Amino acid sequence: MIKNLIKIFSFFALSPAVIACETAIDASRITVAGGSITEILFMLEMEKNIVAVDTTSNYPAVAKDMPSIGYVRNVSAEGVLSLTPTVIIGEHDMGPPETLAQLKNSGIEHFVVEEVHTSEGIIDKFLCVARIIGRETMARDIVQEKLLVEINLLGKLIAKRAGPPPRVLFVLSMRSGSPIVGGQGVSADGFISMFGGVNSVKFEGWKPVGPEAIISADPDMIVITQRGLTNYGTLKEFKNHPYLRLTKAAKNNNILTMDGMEMLGFGPRTIDAAVAVAKQLVD
Repeated sequence: MIKNLIKIFSFFALSPAVIACETAIDASRITVAGGSITEILFMLEMEKNIVAVDTTSNYPAVAKDMPSIGYVRNVSAEGVLSLTPTVIIGEHDMGPPETLAQLKNSGIEHFVVEEVHTSEGIIDKFLCVARIIGRETMARDIVQEKLLVEINLLGKLIAKRAGPPPRVLFVLSMRSGSPIVGGQGVSADGFISMFGGVNSVKFEGWKPVGPEAIISADPDMIVITQRGLTNYGTLKEFKNHPYLRLTKAAKNNNILTMDGMEMLGFGPRTIDAAVAVAKQLVD
């Protein structure tokens, strides 16, 4: 089954017909709205062409020193246009709508790249960005030599694990002592599925949850972003949270902390993050 899955990924990723992104005429001055797009551009050795990034672009670390256009969902059209970019590339949640309308009217090429929360979706995004900037050949080599290799490893790790899939609670942050949890249909849910877990909550979207919901979910594993944990306290304090401590995950010390953008950005690093979690579940 895993071999068949990789064949599907290989066909999907390397078939030019499935990528709808157009090639940009001039990618000499790129403005980016989205951390995963920045990550991809660096992998494609286009960092010298980037004139500005948004605040979610924190990898590689050098990206944090680049000029900023603000938060991906609240980009100022005036700020972007003042940088005289030749092309603007944004993630699916780039906004607000009025900014997109202004950019469209400016005549500057701009692309909003669709996001699908799967390994297949990451490859799609990677090739889409590559086509926009005219580096599709290089991208296909990276897909074959790195991304598909990691996806293959991920599949093997999931197949190797015994027993039912772990029930996972993904905590983005803590708000007034209540966990903000990823439900169905969000990036956290996709990440959990990538490493072979099952989301322990059934509601949609991101929501703050109380003791009844946590006790009902009773996850085998809790994943929390590094920023969420840092803003709350220590791992010990988190584990002893009044109602999180009642879960199987806390009782068994099965709490994992990782960089939020690495897990939720759905760039190439998200595959690496899923592999890291899958390895831990096998050990």
